[in-house]
Amino acid sequence: MIDFGGRSVIVTGAGGGLGKALVEVLAGCGARVVACDVEGMDLSAPGIAEAHRFDLLDEAAVTAFAARMNENEPPAAVISNAGWTRAETLAAVTPEALDREMNLNFRSAALLSQALLPSMRNRPGGAAFIFVSSVNALAHFGNPAYAAAKAGLLAWMRAIATEEGGNGVRANAIVPGSIRTGAWEHRIAEKPDILGAVSRLYPLGRLVEPAEVARAAVFLASPAASGITGVSLNVDAGLLASNLPFLNEIA
Repeated sequence: MIDFGGRSVIVTGAGGGLGKALVEVLAGCGARVVACDVEGMDLSAPGIAEAHRFDLLDEAAVTAFAARMNENEPPAAVISNAGWTRAETLAAVTPEALDREMNLNFRSAALLSQALLPSMRNRPGGAAFIFVSSVNALAHFGNPAYAAAKAGLLAWMRAIATEEGGNGVRANAIVPGSIRTGAWEHRIAEKPDILGAVSRLYPLGRLVEPAEVARAAVFLASPAASGITGVSLNVDAGLLASNLPFLNEIA
């Protein structure tokens, strides 16, 4: 049984589909959930102990938030979940899109972890950073700027794991495949049959659910994973283990 014993866990992007699942799973594991998202996102879910609304692209706001957290008991874990993409092909990546996607999907998480690190070192029971990356970081499935940013998160995670392990700080990443959240709604609106077509690419025959990704992230953030650091854990219904369409063609 995972039990955070009332220690705080910060979740960014807490108002989105995966964010809400993270809140629910964390609260069920005894965490004091500190939920972060932009203005206008719903942070009223049961299990949220503390809500903060700010833009991760606003460096002053990120610094101010970290200072508030550092003044109190430092978090047991930080789950950097916030992310966004719309530029699905190279042709769609304008300089503005590149800046926004790299800043939101990588730079903001890196800066937040830097700001929180000093107070998380050498804590009783240790501390952990979990970065929500993507299968896009490991193979090309479109969204090239997003993919580059998510690959950057994996490199950043390994840096923390290597350089901060001696200070009792762990770092790991979750590598989800397509998650069945509202982020897919624009694709479904354009192509109503896309879910069926994409599901055939996965050995499990479906997309992963938010709760499945959340449970993996919470495990890595918890004391149950105390010996695990520097790991990228795929939660992708088998996508990266296979080339199922190829196998089906030759079988």
